[in-house]
Amino acid sequence: MLMEVPPMETPQVAALHATRVLSLDAAGRILDWISWQDAVCLYVRGAVAWTLGEACLTVHGGTNRLSGNQSTLQLHPIVASTGHCREHAIDPAPALTNTALFARDRHICLYCGSQYTRHELTRDHVMPLSKRGADEWENVVSACLACNLRKGNRTPTQANMPLLAVPYRPSWVEHLILSNRNILTDQMEFLVSHLPKNRRPA
Repeated sequence: MLMEVPPMETPQVAALHATRVLSLDAAGRILDWISWQDAVCLYVRGAVAWTLGEACLTVHGGTNRLSGNQSTLQLHPIVASTGHCREHAIDPAPALTNTALFARDRHICLYCGSQYTRHELTRDHVMPLSKRGADEWENVVSACLACNLRKGNRTPTQANMPLLAVPYRPSWVEHLILSNRNILTDQMEFLVSHLPKNRRPA
């Protein structure tokens, strides 16, 4: 679907501002989400190596004084910029924040199984910090306040509160999927194809 950016600030423009372009390097390595404004800068600077997907956004520029024609630029959902990352670069680990943690666990308390809002969840350390547990992806889960208080300074086994899922460190691709609520179809298909095989949807 081709979307146009209207000249004035409207609810439609506000929605378009939420549109993100998936940025790659020239070798196809996934980098990050960028705003459509930053993508425009890549196009204007001639720094776009190649693109994927159907054009998703048309940006209107100035009007040519001689011809009277307005310039337009069509953006694609996936843009590879010129330049390369280091060879053999390791995928960056997503930062462990409560927002990212709750997104990983789909806003579900991994003790009682109920779903909550972001403000109703807490970060629980499976192996408590006081027992030398680490504040890292593989040792934290989303927990509602009641379950967190009930578990207290104990392990799930000691508290007789088995975990509903094993905590894991999301890949960079999983992090990108979890961090954007407005992923376009072409972007989602591309990202899913780069998920770890054991975590791809059937």
